[in-house]
Amino acid sequence: MSLIAKATIQEVNDKLDAVAVVEEYVRLEKKGGRYWGCCPFHNEKTPSFTVDPDKKMYHCFGCGQGGGIINFIMEMDKLSFPEAIETLAKKMGIEIIRESGGVEVRDPEQNTRKEELAELYRRVTVTFHHFLMENPQGSAAKRYIISRGITQEMIDKFRLGFAPADRLWLFNFLSQKGYSPQFLAGSGLFSDKYPRSSFFSNRLMFPISDRQGKTVAFGGRILEEEGPKYINSRESDIYKKGQTLFAVDLALPEIRRTKEVYLAEGYMDVIALHQAGITNAVAPLGTAFTDDQAKLLRRWAEKINLVFDSDNAGQTAAVKAVITCRRNGLVGGVVVPAERGTGENAPEMAGGAGPDLSNLKDPADILLYLGPEALQKRMKCIILDFEYLVSRSRFLYDVSGSEGKAKAVAFLFPYIETLDSDVSRDTCIASVADAFGIDRAAVLNDYVRRHRGEKSYPERGNSQGGDLTERPIRMNDELRLLTAVLVNYHLYPTFRNAVSMKEIEDQAAKELFIAMEECYIHEEIGIDDLLSRIPSEALRKYAAERGTTGEFSFSPGQLEQFIKDGIRKVKQKKLQQRLSEITAEQYNLEHGHFAKGDGFRKDSRLEELSVEMMHINAELHR
Repeated sequence: MSLIAKATIQEVNDKLDAVAVVEEYVRLEKKGGRYWGCCPFHNEKTPSFTVDPDKKMYHCFGCGQGGGIINFIMEMDKLSFPEAIETLAKKMGIEIIRESGGVEVRDPEQNTRKEELAELYRRVTVTFHHFLMENPQGSAAKRYIISRGITQEMIDKFRLGFAPADRLWLFNFLSQKGYSPQFLAGSGLFSDKYPRSSFFSNRLMFPISDRQGKTVAFGGRILEEEGPKYINSRESDIYKKGQTLFAVDLALPEIRRTKEVYLAEGYMDVIALHQAGITNAVAPLGTAFTDDQAKLLRRWAEKINLVFDSDNAGQTAAVKAVITCRRNGLVGGVVVPAERGTGENAPEMAGGAGPDLSNLKDPADILLYLGPEALQKRMKCIILDFEYLVSRSRFLYDVSGSEGKAKAVAFLFPYIETLDSDVSRDTCIASVADAFGIDRAAVLNDYVRRHRGEKSYPERGNSQGGDLTERPIRMNDELRLLTAVLVNYHLYPTFRNAVSMKEIEDQAAKELFIAMEECYIHEEIGIDDLLSRIPSEALRKYAAERGTTGEFSFSPGQLEQFIKDGIRKVKQKKLQQRLSEITAEQYNLEHGHFAKGDGFRKDSRLEELSVEMMHINAELHR
């Protein structure tokens, strides 16, 4: 497996313009030597977010978020470290060099394959859209989408298209554009068995994009022929089904703003929600909602509202999604299934009869028959995930008897498992008992019995364990010195030659020392590498905050003197501490009681301590 070469990472760090990068997301104003703006990580009216262009760090004094600029890109766009480096390198025109086993890998095919695939999918997206809008072959698909109440604006926004019925057409078209059969065979657009045969034919096409809006796959809906109603692209180098969400690129701005997301079942439902003004809507891709998808949404959202069909399959999927959400730290809500009845805005059917609205089970149907306002209203009818599960268990089991109650209660145990604290679990168990009129101890006993042999509750943290997240960070000489070195990391090689780890007493300062030493050993560079190796979140935030206050922005001469003074204080403190230990040991030796024959060892030890004290005093005087 090849990694991005350290030389590339170093060049990105060296050439990075912190202000220019952040200003793509935040409007900044210069005050003093730093830049200020409203924090993109929480809502605020008074700017408390600052960027230090020299240290290439950011920090918000409101919410405590902070770090290096590469970390900022990772947080804003939810990218991995390699993805962030690649993104910045491309913007700055830096060649991305990779290495494997310490050897540089300059393979043009490896470096460009993803870009070539992305360009291929962009071209195919444009072609399919042209077929839908301009080619007679796409007229039936166009009529269908319009008949579903979808506007031209949404057709363009989602770049909907049509795959022609001729399965050989796409291969011939792309071959004429210069694509080789070998490249097309690995693109995911063609059959494995018949490499010239298109995977999609005579289908309404839904482009699937990544977070940056680049098409990485397609979903296709059949219109006339027999076969699966929907099919999705096979996985490829640029597409992983369980890690991708439909319309995530379009929904991301509103998700970031509201910290809330609507999760629907399919493409048409998401389009309907967006058309109704609910633009923070996404959908999984033909499979159950996955942990990876939940973790992806957790980066931007705190709450997720499930919009699933009111039929049995939809509600079963909703139950599973609730558990997935809670398991991954998302607070869940479920949109109440549509009521049955007749809507005032519903169009009349043939013969003047009103439509059968008992089948309005999804957002697409509600939009079509009742209009956008009705859909907006429906999306506000949300119940908490726990209340939904209680209601669902009542529907599935006859709770009039003890056996049915036992099954209904057991139905809720997987939800209880996802709760991450004793208090939450105890409260939930009490609520389950109250909901079904059962003794709380009985519910708890059933729950424990069900999980016998496993830990029924998460282990409590050791309050005496010295976890920095449990203690406030307090400034002292050692921590001030180590923080100064961390934000001026180029001085670390000199610092480590002057001070050893055992000379540092403060635990927080020692954590910074360890982080810098690990970066030094692994030849890692940049403030993001340093901060990522600090295990304590509180200490990471502390270091990021101090790094952006300007407290350690000295002139070269002042910085050198500050570090020298700090090293001197650390050494003095350690030497004086050792003097105190020697004095205490001398007192014990001189006033203690010793067994017969121990006098020689006593005198010898006193002499050793006296010599050591002499050397320490000389060192302190120096």
